[in-house]
Amino acid sequence: MFYDARTNEHGLKHDPFKSLVIPRPIGWISSLSPDGVINLAPYSFFNAVSANPHVVVFSSGGYKDSVVNIEATGEFVCNMATWDLREQMNLSSATLEADVDEMEFAGLEPAASTMVKPPRVAASPVALECTYLQTVELAPSGGEPNLVVFGTVVGIHIDDSVIVDRMVDVSLFKPIGRLGYMDYSVVDKPFTMKRPS
Repeated sequence: MFYDARTNEHGLKHDPFKSLVIPRPIGWISSLSPDGVINLAPYSFFNAVSANPHVVVFSSGGYKDSVVNIEATGEFVCNMATWDLREQMNLSSATLEADVDEMEFAGLEPAASTMVKPPRVAASPVALECTYLQTVELAPSGGEPNLVVFGTVVGIHIDDSVIVDRMVDVSLFKPIGRLGYMDYSVVDKPFTMKRPS
């Protein structure tokens, strides 16, 4: 099949776009409101976009609490969503009032960050402490704008239990990724290929 993505008339049950760019890592973003309330939310439009300097990006449909907090305070943390934390990650996607501590709501313990004020998820094996870089607003084709938030990674936490032979072993913590619809995947069988010289 082929369809014009601008009109989005595909005849399928749901828009297939999110099922085609897969799997997408989940940016499990923790931030603090100016009043000190912890916000935690998963974003499936997330990735690393630069290695030097280390820069990550996530996209939000509209000005959600994460974006509001980050723009106000200039800091956030990207926590790794894993197989063992999948239920808590899903709980943290609930739409709640801005004054609700979403880590507490999801039954998660916060851990102090080292270089930024927002806490990280204590049970997550990986956390990237970030300072706010900029927001790019993408013009909507209708409805609310999409906001692309960039952050510079200033500190990285890796649990020693997932380091083997001085390398991170993803099979030990099984990061999850978003597919389309309500589907997810888990990374538990990595393979290696050497690039041609």
